[in-house]
Amino acid sequence: MNDHQPLRAAAWMIGAIVSFTSMAIAGRALAGSYDTFEIMTYRSLLGILIVLAVGRAAGTLHQINTRDLGLHSVRNVSHFTGQNLWFYAITAAPLAQVFALEFTSPLWIAVLAPFFLSERLTWSRALAALAGFAGILIVAQPGSAAMLNPGLVAAACAAIGFAASAIFTRLLTRTQTITCILFYLTTMQATFGLICAGIDADIAWPRGAEWAWLALVGCAGLMAHFCMTKALSLAPATVVMPIDFARLPIIALVGMTLYSEPLELAVFLGAAVIFAANYLNIRAETRRRPV
Repeated sequence: MNDHQPLRAAAWMIGAIVSFTSMAIAGRALAGSYDTFEIMTYRSLLGILIVLAVGRAAGTLHQINTRDLGLHSVRNVSHFTGQNLWFYAITAAPLAQVFALEFTSPLWIAVLAPFFLSERLTWSRALAALAGFAGILIVAQPGSAAMLNPGLVAAACAAIGFAASAIFTRLLTRTQTITCILFYLTTMQATFGLICAGIDADIAWPRGAEWAWLALVGCAGLMAHFCMTKALSLAPATVVMPIDFARLPIIALVGMTLYSEPLELAVFLGAAVIFAANYLNIRAETRRRPV
């Protein structure tokens, strides 16, 4: 299969953006009643049911195998750590700033990809990552007192976990199918969640409308990973991940509309820089090879 199709990868990333935004809204709704480990547990348990049901309907359950368990484990530890930090961050800091700091992931990917994926760090990719990071700095204003917010510190650390997860996902797509990757994503992270959430012998049980929010977290989280995994199977990680920058202006509008968070000019200025970086990167990748 051709694994260098940047336009198709961009289309799948749009689905990931919608899913991640929905998950942030549901995560905030649940924050008062559940800790991050409990949210991850219910999300992953629901994810297992969805993966098995869809896999059975599509006839792909036979693709699940026990190869690369070590790589699956490292990928899921990285993601589980990053996701828990992210769920905490979205409750402790403005959404736009959390997402802006999360978007430092492409910089980590650009640095790590040549070592783990043997992907070349071209000038176009390096410039796109640096330009995107410049846009992030405009939004996050790292020299301000707000950066001392523990939620923003958690968001910055989550970005490293997500970058490692993307690197190892790209490695897995070379030998494993999406059904297999998502099966281990859900089962391993459900196990991690049950251990961490149950260590105090007190796991909250959902009530009423909380079931709907948990279902949204589970479905959106799984769909986000399906879309991102599909995108990573179609183009290099250093191409796919910067597309995710489009989440920034979207989540800024969500924060303003639903949570009365201030919508500052810096958000739009930073978003413009980020969009320009993504556009130039996609143009360069499309010219390099036919789609």
